[in-house]
Parts: sequence; structure tokens; C-alpha cells
Amino acid sequence: MSPPRFYCPPPLLPGATFELPPEAARHAHRVLRLRVNDPVQVFDGEGNALDARIGEIGGKRVLLHELQTCMAEAEPPLRITLAQAMCSSEKMDWVVQKATELGAAEIQPVQTQRSVAKLSSERAGKRTAHWHNVAIAACEQCGRNVLPQIHAPLELSAWLAQMRGSAHAKFILQPEGSTALHRQPHPQGSVTLLTGPEGGFSEDEIKMAHLAGFTPIRLGKRVLRTETAAMAGIAALQTLWGDFS
Repeated sequence: MSPPRFYCPPPLLPGATFELPPEAARHAHRVLRLRVNDPVQVFDGEGNALDARIGEIGGKRVLLHELQTCMAEAEPPLRITLAQAMCSSEKMDWVVQKATELGAAEIQPVQTQRSVAKLSSERAGKRTAHWHNVAIAACEQCGRNVLPQIHAPLELSAWLAQMRGSAHAKFILQPEGSTALHRQPHPQGSVTLLTGPEGGFSEDEIKMAHLAGFTPIRLGKRVLRTETAAMAGIAALQTLWGDFS
């Protein structure tokens, strides 16, 4: 069984002792009920991880000792950016969690004409911070040492304008897409996957995506929910060109 993992903001350096941040210490003590000498792992979200043992635990303080660099690597060779049309809070949390587990490197929420959720700038900042914490918890669970980059929501048109100069592979998921992923050339390093809202993209949005260089892709003969399509798309990318093989 893998030891419990805790995110600790950088810098994270090998040494004689290390004190867990307050929130991680509370979880270790109150929730997991860890004891002295129990093994744990800490990571900084930038690729660094340390194996350790609990040297002292009690109250709000957890002190680690026997810290050693952990060489485990869980990042896929393909850098995947998921551009997810905004959906309900619960579904967005689920998308961020599962995309992190599946190895997405970046998650870009986009506001579309048919997006259910519409966020003000203040609410968008709070939701972005919340999604960051969702990704941290997912990394703790799945063994990743690198946190995916969670971007603040953008209007689809503004984001597509930024993407026009990007030369890497870009796909938009459409039930009526003209081709399938396995017919595409092997992406060189990076790929962006654009997924629509519950009601689908408007015709104007589809045209803008095509003009920005996105290839329309279909995933089988069934119409998938937005959160299902996103995860199916990432899984297909990882199977074809990532680390699922």
C-alpha cells in the first residue's frame, strides 16, 4: 500500500527534519490518524518529492525525519491541455479531478454561448483557487508530483484568438466530427483538446475553432455528456500517444 502523500508548497529540500504545513498536519493527525514512524511522502507540485517518516505528531504539529529524495515519475510524455467549456460547479470539479488523475498538464475553462455557468471576475478568481485545491487533492491521491496549471476562465473567442499562433496539434470534439484521433499524425510533444458545453458549440463557435486550426474529432457514434467527452478524449490521447500504452 502506498504511503499517504501531502502537498507542500516549494521549496522542498532533503534534510534532517521537515514540518508539515498546518492543513496537511491536521489531515495527517486528525483524519488519517498517523503515528510516529509511519511512512509518508511529500511533494511540491513542481516535480520534487521526498520519502519520510513521522518523527513527531500531536496537536497541530507533524515533524518528519529520514527525508530522502523520491525518484518516482508519473508525468506522461504527451503534454495535454484540456480546454473545457464551463459547466455546473459539481461537474467542473469532477472534470478537474479526473483530468488531473489522467495526466493533463493544463486545464483552461472557457465560457461559451451555451455554458450553464457564468462567472463574474470575482467569482472566477475564487473558483480558480478552488479548482487548484481540487487538483492538489487529486495529485495526492494519484501519485503525480507536478500540479497541472489551472487557468482562470476565458471567453472562448478570446482564448481561440490566442491559440491561432500555436503550431501544436489542436482538436475539437464534435459528434459530427470528420475524422477520428487514430487517423491523426503523432503529436510532437503537446496537444490541446477542446470540449463543448452541455448544449454543444454554436455554429459560430465551431467556425472560430476551425479558423484557429482545430481539427474536428468524433469519439464513436454516441453523443457524450461534456464531462464524459473530456475524459474519454484524454484517455484516447493517452492510449494512442501517451503513457497508457
